[in-house]
Amino acid sequence: MEASSRVRPAESLAFRLSQLGWSQARLFRESLEPYGVDPREFAVLRALSAAEGPSQRAVCTALGITPSRMVAVVDSLEAKGLVERRQNLQDRRARAVYLTDAGGRTLAGVIDRVAKVEQWLSEPLVDSEREALLGLLRRLADHMGLGGEVHPAVDSPWPWLEG
Repeated sequence: MEASSRVRPAESLAFRLSQLGWSQARLFRESLEPYGVDPREFAVLRALSAAEGPSQRAVCTALGITPSRMVAVVDSLEAKGLVERRQNLQDRRARAVYLTDAGGRTLAGVIDRVAKVEQWLSEPLVDSEREALLGLLRRLADHMGLGGEVHPAVDSPWPWLEG
């Protein structure tokens, strides 16, 4: 397809992806609200459920969150009673972070709610269309250097804008 500055927004891939992404991000945030967590806190809860007592630094690395921001996220989750910091048995200088029982219940509720949103979003597609769409979106994400399971920050200019 030849790029054109006269493409109508409805026919623009970038516009459609932006429109769907913005709408889905809003729906996702609204889905989390009844549980009192935001998307970044949900990501931390999910990461903590995958490993027993990781250090804050390990979670920072896994999620691409800066250490200073991670402290704030864990402080918030701890104030809500969803996580607790404990002494790291392998490195006494580090703190390990654990889900509390309340954190586990909150995470289970959020995952159930998010699964319902995913099901609703997928309703107009048959399984083969959903898989094909995911494959195409993965290709676009790879092309843009956006692999993985988190929304990484972009640290450098896009290659096509350089020079």
